[in-house]
Amino acid sequence: MLRIGPLTLETPLLLAPIAGHCDLAFRILCRELGGVGLASTDLLNCRAILRGTPKSVALAATNEFDQPCGMQLYGNWEDPLPEAACWAVDHGARLIDINMGCPVDKVAKKNGGSLLLCDPASTVRLAERIVRTVERHSGGRVPVTAKIRLGWSRECFVGAELASQLEAVGIAAVTVHGRFTEQLFSGTANWNLIAEVASAVRSIPVIGNGDLSTPESVAQALASSGCAGVMIGRAALRTPWLFSRAWTLLKTGSLLPEPSFNQKCRVILRHLELLDQHADERWALECMRKRISWYGKTMGHAKELKEAVRTAGSTAGMKSALHAAMKPHLEFSATAGSAVTELEVA
Repeated sequence: MLRIGPLTLETPLLLAPIAGHCDLAFRILCRELGGVGLASTDLLNCRAILRGTPKSVALAATNEFDQPCGMQLYGNWEDPLPEAACWAVDHGARLIDINMGCPVDKVAKKNGGSLLLCDPASTVRLAERIVRTVERHSGGRVPVTAKIRLGWSRECFVGAELASQLEAVGIAAVTVHGRFTEQLFSGTANWNLIAEVASAVRSIPVIGNGDLSTPESVAQALASSGCAGVMIGRAALRTPWLFSRAWTLLKTGSLLPEPSFNQKCRVILRHLELLDQHADERWALECMRKRISWYGKTMGHAKELKEAVRTAGSTAGMKSALHAAMKPHLEFSATAGSAVTELEVA
């Protein structure tokens, strides 16, 4: 288990708040497959949620099947981040995360994200204000965390010192993505520098993030970095069963087999069911037309299936294409041991 302030997570594996992709349906899907200790919402603009902007409110939606839920806020020193954090507490957040690492221009060059790495002193003061406000508002029930990068550029590695300073003002955990802002998502994550961040704090957990795409890479990262947990981002979009496989490896030392073709079809069918429940059909169609390409990368020769899903005019049509693609001679057995086998799809 992983303890973050007053919050105890059942596993040290966290689903990253992936901008544009971490909707409620996907978070629930990952949780159902197993192994997820915490899942977070998409990035939430602090001013937009306080204004009640419909899109932002929808991004923050959570329910009893999505717990514990983290809500990630972004903004800068001039924004109402403390007030937005209180809003998040009132709307179901069990953890508040401050985004200090997003490299996207519209965030990092204006609203926050990696911009906060450029003035650590002001950022620490801002973090302290948020921590104190949330502590009062929640009665100490909801921890505040921060997600950072190593620094803005290779010449400006601030991650270790910033993590230590954030700990001193009450931040309950720091997640560090092992790249600099100027890298965006190119190159490889530097887990040696992530380890330096982990060694710079005294008692709070550091959660490592970057290039974790297999159960083995998760286990290796935890063993070598000194991190208390890991956060999985882009790999989860194509392999949401990664959490279950990684958690089983960490617990037992045994590696579950990769889900079969039919198991993956059942996961996609469940994803569609959840989209039907928690989104309108326009968004569900748009979402799955993107996702089928990512899922398909793990499914071998699936060109016909991907095309059938992309061209379907309804979620019902997508489901029909998936059912038609399933191969009777590959029907899985419960002896596979994967959480995927527990799913029942109508």
